[in-house]
Order: sequence, then structure tokens, then C-alpha cells
Amino acid sequence: MADVYLALGSNLGDRAENLAAAREALARGVVTVAAASSICETEPWGPKPQGPYLNQVLRGTTALSPRELLARLMQIERALGRNRAKEERYGPRTLDLDILLYGDAAVREPDLVIPHPRMMERPFVLVPLAEIAPDLAVGGVRVREALARLDTKGVVPYRQSN
Repeated sequence: MADVYLALGSNLGDRAENLAAAREALARGVVTVAAASSICETEPWGPKPQGPYLNQVLRGTTALSPRELLARLMQIERALGRNRAKEERYGPRTLDLDILLYGDAAVREPDLVIPHPRMMERPFVLVPLAEIAPDLAVGGVRVREALARLDTKGVVPYRQSN
């Protein structure tokens, strides 16, 4: 079993429901979730105007290899409405699932890089990650230290309206 950290994001449709559906799908034989951050709402990032995202980070364990885990994440994204062939890079999406860390593994393949190459630069990843693993070190830098260097004003707790 490998310890993994996953990032979840959504900014199309019922964003909170998309994240909930992803967590449920992950729990069905993909990842045993040990911790989940609260959900935060974040300003969109990328070249295309779009609505705000909901983001969350999960810590868990998996028996899948990194490649198998990536395949299952992409399968879940497709099942929940993501169509990578029709979307613009960094554009809006129903669901985005990323492998942030897979144990101590370093993977460098054309379509899979672990640790996630930009995770320590992104407040929408580090704010929820710091909630569940502030002392986790990535590349010799603790998550809380990397977060302290970033502007986090665009990341706020999500308050679901009823």
C-alpha cells in the first residue's frame, strides 16, 4: 500500500456534488481515504475567463501503481462529465483529479509527473494540503513554509448555501 495525496477541483455544474461524487468513486476500490481537507473556494487560474473552483485535498492509501491510479482518476473524471478532448487547457471543468504525491516515488513520464510539478506554487493546492499535512515535506520544503510564501487571499472556506 502506498500513501497518496490527491487534489480535487471543480468549477462547472454542481461543484460540491462533483467533489462528493468523486470522493464516493475513489472510495470504491481506488483509495482508502484517511483524511480530507475542508473544501475551499478559489479564484480561477488560467487564460480563459471562468467561474470559481471548489478545491479539496485527500490523503489516503492505495494498492494501485501510479499508472493504474492515474488511469482510475481519469476514468472517474470521464464518468462525472469531463471531456478532455473538447476542453481548453486550464479552462473550466466538471472535475479535475490530480496525484500530488505517491509515497516517496518520483515519476517522470510524458503524461505523469509525481510529485505534481506545480503543487508548491499553487495556493488552491497548498491551503487544503496544509490543513491535513502542514509538516509534510516536498522537495525538502514543508508545506506550511511554501504556503507562507504565497498570496492566499483568493482561497476562502466554502460555505454551501441551502
